[in-house]
Amino acid sequence: MVGMNETTQSKRIVLTGGGTAGHVTPNIALLPSLRRAGYEISYIGSYSGIESRLIADYELPYYGISVGKMRRYFDLKNLTDPFRVIKGYAEAKKHLQIIKPHIVFSKGGFVGVPVVRAAASLGIPCIIHESDISPGLANKLCISAATVVCCNFPETVRLMASKKAVLTGSPIRDELRQGQKAAALTLCQFNEHKPVILVIGGSQGSQSINLTLRAALPMLLDDFQIIHICGKDNRDDSLMGKKSYAQYEYVKAELKDMFAAADLVISRAGANSICEILALQKPNLLIPLSAGSRGDQVLNARSFASQGFSLVINNCDLTEELLVDKIHEIYFDRAHYIEAMEKSSQPNSINIIMELIESLV
Repeated sequence: MVGMNETTQSKRIVLTGGGTAGHVTPNIALLPSLRRAGYEISYIGSYSGIESRLIADYELPYYGISVGKMRRYFDLKNLTDPFRVIKGYAEAKKHLQIIKPHIVFSKGGFVGVPVVRAAASLGIPCIIHESDISPGLANKLCISAATVVCCNFPETVRLMASKKAVLTGSPIRDELRQGQKAAALTLCQFNEHKPVILVIGGSQGSQSINLTLRAALPMLLDDFQIIHICGKDNRDDSLMGKKSYAQYEYVKAELKDMFAAADLVISRAGANSICEILALQKPNLLIPLSAGSRGDQVLNARSFASQGFSLVINNCDLTEELLVDKIHEIYFDRAHYIEAMEKSSQPNSINIIMELIESLV
């Protein structure tokens, strides 16, 4: 087993995961705790995927590998991608033999498959993290090789029926807890007297949420101030300067301040997004994406609703009247949702995952 002759003074971990930001940001959230615990951290990702760009800001040794996608549908790339996977496996194994990590942590995505399988072949313990209720195909290919499977939802733990499965929640960045409400109010030119709704449609925005929210503005702005993150190229210039309404195509550093100012959050139901909302204990209205997905957002939203964390509107039912009704309903019953979220252990996800890592090292 790799690491048998190493001293406890030098702990090494390899992080992997990519393909989307959601497969990278939880890894980034672990970095401060890993560094405080004395780990030497390396990252294995694809040669040119989004992970290579996101990790570049954190001064980590980065190792690229070939990546192939396993598809459930016919595609001509299905004929060539298996060879990319085999090549990626060989490259990952070579990198691991050089790095000699004591443990591998994979957030998922197809780049994680060859890394986890290669690590298992070298006797290196692996922790994988599954964000959604139903494991995606990439993680399904890794479960047998993993030592521990971290889960966001109690339903996943029950579904797996395995001692490997542990309910941890998803790591969120410490900086999201450090927002300043006053900074967001100043940026948006809002006052302190009306409650604030933060609307997040995802990095590309949501056409249905954007259109419905804007149609509902006349019914909402007397009672609320709205920060609307609408997605790239989705700004409505006719609403620029409208009192109590501020729209942004994309925000980065300002997001923590907007969360701090928000009395209520409206969001899609991507696993990382809703775990951030849970960790910050924000009353929330979820409008899960259904079309064009494998249905994971619908299941995520149902789970949060069943645990008392969220109110849900199905995307196909979304109208401005229903949106306004549900916003008022959740706002006036917000204490109930906050109380339910306070009882959850998942906001301590980083501590739980760090304990698992330390126990295996």
